[in-house]
Amino acid sequence: MSDDDKNAGKRRSQAWFGGTDKDAFLHRSWAKNNGLPDDAFDGRPVIGICNTFSELTPCNAHFRELVEHIKRGVIEAGGTPFEFPVFSCGETMLRPTAMLFRNLASMDVEEAIRGNPLDGVILMGGCDKTTPSLLMGAASCDIPAAVVSGGPMLNGRFRGRTLGSGTDVWKFSEEVRSGRMSEEDFMAAESGMSRSPGHCMTMGTASTMASMSEALGVTLAGNAAYPAVDARRNRLARLTGRRIVSMVEEDLRLSRVLTREAFENAIRVNGAIGGSTNAVIHLLAIAGRIGVDLDLTDWDRFGRDVPCLVNLMPSGEYLMEDFCYAGGLPAVMGKIRDLLHEDAFTISGRTMGEQLNAA
Repeated sequence: MSDDDKNAGKRRSQAWFGGTDKDAFLHRSWAKNNGLPDDAFDGRPVIGICNTFSELTPCNAHFRELVEHIKRGVIEAGGTPFEFPVFSCGETMLRPTAMLFRNLASMDVEEAIRGNPLDGVILMGGCDKTTPSLLMGAASCDIPAAVVSGGPMLNGRFRGRTLGSGTDVWKFSEEVRSGRMSEEDFMAAESGMSRSPGHCMTMGTASTMASMSEALGVTLAGNAAYPAVDARRNRLARLTGRRIVSMVEEDLRLSRVLTREAFENAIRVNGAIGGSTNAVIHLLAIAGRIGVDLDLTDWDRFGRDVPCLVNLMPSGEYLMEDFCYAGGLPAVMGKIRDLLHEDAFTISGRTMGEQLNAA
């Protein structure tokens, strides 16, 4: 008889914490050195919080605070939270490129979930490759999982100008070379570009993948656009902590959310927001992990006739903070809902159409 057969009807975590044998004794005893009481192991959902915090990943450096809101939500809903780290693919520092390590990070996520007593998991992503690596790893395990993004920075500001992450660096650099901007002004602008915690506030890969997560239905509504320092980001984290406990009780696994219809929705949404072309390689990889047949021709079929509705840098005028105030991704999806599969299911327990009714 397999371990799965022996534990049929039980929570996965009870294979570690349930019973009176020496293994259960050891697992509970070690966990109690964190101050956990006896009832933390009474069969309630054990929730892993997969944290890509790293001071070497500035986009995710505020996760120490954000994770506390998730934990409170889990506890309020009757779960037991366990935070754990995984490899953090920081685009800003990591050489030669963070893409070299995306699959390594996804393996870290997958094996951490498989090897530990977790009934559900919350995935804390932000910087470009952290979000796809988290979803790839969790999809391979197919347990209840939800994404909480770290959120974009506030708009950059310098002498009355709005600055976008990265976008204005290249512009200013060329202005210095041409003599239209002094080196002193160039150095001064540096401190005004990244003036709050969070990931790039342009529609780069970080904002795109946060939007793709919301379009796929693996986040609560509003996740993509709330700035990192907005109190609504913390509230969303807390509500997601509560919701993951219910997802475990409902056995709402990623395979029920990450369907073919969900990926078609994401492709269309990517067209509407003018998202990063990196979404192509990441969504294909996530689809492969969950077993959904998706290829490059699908991007042409489902994205070709979608109007670009969002005017954000690097090719447009505005930034993610402005996008938030304009209604964020739910507002955009509401505009193209006739192109979407409204019956696609989301982690909220509602269909995408039901979710968009409140947009």
